Amino acid sequence: MLEKRRLMAEKMIEDMIKNMREMQKEFEKKISEYTEALPEKPTLDLIETDEKLIIKTDLPGVKKEDINIELTEDSITITADFKEEIEVEEANYVKKERRYGEARRELKLPAKIKVDEAKATFEDGVLTVELPKVEVKKKHTLKVE
Repeated sequence: MLEKRRLMAEKMIEDMIKNMREMQKEFEKKISEYTEALPEKPTLDLIETDEKLIIKTDLPGVKKEDINIELTEDSITITADFKEEIEVEEANYVKKERRYGEARRELKLPAKIKVDEAKATFEDGVLTVELPKVEVKKKHTLKVE
């Protein structure tokens, strides 16, 4: 009798574990589908020279008119609209990894900038923003005695 109860309990636990694994796989699949639909934050490089800050951001497939840049003296927000170029009602995607929608990147700047003198260029899918600093760092050479 005890052996039968033990076997029943083991079977119940095995069934519970099997069901939890199936639910975990389904949950992971749903999370993956959701996150694939969201555009990622655009990657960027922030370069600092004595006179300015330079930001380079990869925005492949975006048109210049779909980029918006907002500046304050110590922050930048870059927003890009990734549009799906083919709109097919009954498309049968074998694999769909490219992301569409709005991508946004906000960044606190390490120095105050002259907002009025900022320049942005967009070439070959790379956005380059040049931000002149308010205070230019002057180098002083110290003579060793």
